[in-house]
Amino acid sequence: MNPYDILKERGFVYQVTDEEGIRKLFNKKRVTAYIGFDPTADSLHAGSLVPIMALAHIQRAGHRPIALVGGGTGMVGDPSGKTETRKLLSIEEIRKNAESIKNQLSRYISFDDNNALLLNNADWLIELRYIDFLRDIGKHFSVNKMLTAESIKQRLEKGLTFIEFNYMVLQAYDFYILNRDYDCDVQMGGQDQWGNIVAGIDLIRRMTSKEAYGITFPLITDSNGQKFGKSVKGAIWLDSTKTSPYEYYQFFRNTMDDDVERYLGYFTFLPMDEVKYLGSLKPPLLNRAKEILAYEATRITHGIEEAKKAYLASIEKFGESDPEKKAKTSSRILEIKGEEVEHPAVKINKNDIKDGLSVVDAFVISGLVKSKSEARRLIKQGGAYIEEKRVNSENDILTIGDFKKGELNLRAGKKRYMKLIIE
Repeated sequence: MNPYDILKERGFVYQVTDEEGIRKLFNKKRVTAYIGFDPTADSLHAGSLVPIMALAHIQRAGHRPIALVGGGTGMVGDPSGKTETRKLLSIEEIRKNAESIKNQLSRYISFDDNNALLLNNADWLIELRYIDFLRDIGKHFSVNKMLTAESIKQRLEKGLTFIEFNYMVLQAYDFYILNRDYDCDVQMGGQDQWGNIVAGIDLIRRMTSKEAYGITFPLITDSNGQKFGKSVKGAIWLDSTKTSPYEYYQFFRNTMDDDVERYLGYFTFLPMDEVKYLGSLKPPLLNRAKEILAYEATRITHGIEEAKKAYLASIEKFGESDPEKKAKTSSRILEIKGEEVEHPAVKINKNDIKDGLSVVDAFVISGLVKSKSEARRLIKQGGAYIEEKRVNSENDILTIGDFKKGELNLRAGKKRYMKLIIE
């Protein structure tokens, strides 16, 4: 599917600058799209999962995401969505936080083989010459237009510092630099970033006469109107030392009934037909859907072993939600409690293997690895198996004859399985 349609189907799209234009762009070429992350803490929290998952979907559809850490803009502070001035951090604090965020993002997207980029806008913002910047970039901005931006208007009532007023110009300049130097045509962000994104698109058009695009995500709240990512104990962090995998699991396990289907669309990679089936369950069977949501979300952030531990600890403490298995269990929960479940499968076209399929490509297509380099590394370390036989060479070629009854079972490590099915 076109990645824009994937994002829209899963509920990610709140606003888009040109829907048909961006859909055609993704169909025409390999697109680079970026999202910025504010380094105000040494860990991202669950509220950042929507943009993170959006980048992951972009990559899984064959395009290139850029995660931009705001090492430079973090020294200014984004007024968007805030009622008061952010605390300004030192350069050292920002650098430390930015490094931690980079490490966290690598759990969700692969930076191997230039398939994604991690950049820091401090690299081009810190050394800017102020007068030159005003003359070359500032001349393209109208103060009257900037004052109409929702993020600015809200803050004018309570006070907006001059340094914060400059934030829109700096973020627009980020988009221009990424467009110029990294062929980045799309910026994505929360709905409060609309004004900043449009400003960047306008700057690119004025500076280069090129077309760029923007997508914003909805503000995620639960059925009670509470902002997503908060619990009674405070923020739900992606860092396991701040929020344990078990606490993380329980946060999703306690999702309200009306939010289950939405959250499965946002925070898992489950196919949408499975998402809709799970979301259609009625209590008490809906609790099984909540377990699957919690397990999948924990697996993506903390890994399969921590997800298993959290699941088992939860049912030991609270009991199993569906002991009679009336609700079909997601095939992605494998070997928990020794249960026999059907291995997940990926369909491939017969034409894709008529001339042979390398084992490296097979593992990438299966989704067991994110890149060819990761597949080669898995093979070299002895962790790649086909039909329970270890793959000894990355140069091995699979033919149609290797697919017994049109199926082939792959395994990565001890407990990660995937089946390739010829269609």
